[in-house]
Amino acid sequence: MDARSMRRHFVAGLIAGLRVVWPILSSLIILMIALGLLVGLREGWSIQESVYFAFVSGLTIGYGDLAPKSLLARALAILIGVCGVLFTALLAAVAVKALGAASDDGEDGAR
Repeated sequence: MDARSMRRHFVAGLIAGLRVVWPILSSLIILMIALGLLVGLREGWSIQESVYFAFVSGLTIGYGDLAPKSLLARALAILIGVCGVLFTALLAAVAVKALGAASDDGEDGAR
């Protein structure tokens, strides 16, 4: 199987997998935003800063430019981090499954 065909199979598998897990992924995104808004409300941040904090804290280790100071906001930040880890792990699992399916299709076609 050539690279172009393998890419096509991978993208098709990725889209099929994302269709299955999209309700979970979108729920995690909404939860991260809601928790970020709660942290921002507690800390006195704007809506943009709150959403920025949620995604930077959830999908990376955070930049440190916004850091919650109250105990409740810090606990919510931990929950944002857990949601981010779950989101990233689920997205990576779907991609690995699609890559495995694409490479399996290539081996079956070569036989």
